[in-house]
Amino acid sequence: MRSTLDIDGKLLKEALKISGAKTKKEVINITLGEFIRHSRLARLRERYSGNPISLTKKLLNKLRKNG
Repeated sequence: MRSTLDIDGKLLKEALKISGAKTKKEVINITLGEFIRHSRLARLRERYSGNPISLTKKLLNKLRKNG
C-alpha cells in the first residue's frame, strides 16, 4: 500500500542505524512488526499478570496457528 507520510527524520535515521535496514520501507515494516509484537505481548502479560511469560517468536507463531 502506498502512503505519503511526514516522518521525523532523526527518528528514521536512528531506526535505520539500529535496525540495520537498507531502505526506509524496510525499517518501517520492521518497526510496525515489532510494535505489533510488543503490543500482543503486553496484552498477554495483562491477561496472565500473575504468571511470568517467556515466549519466543517461534512459540507465539505456533500458538497463533493452533488456537
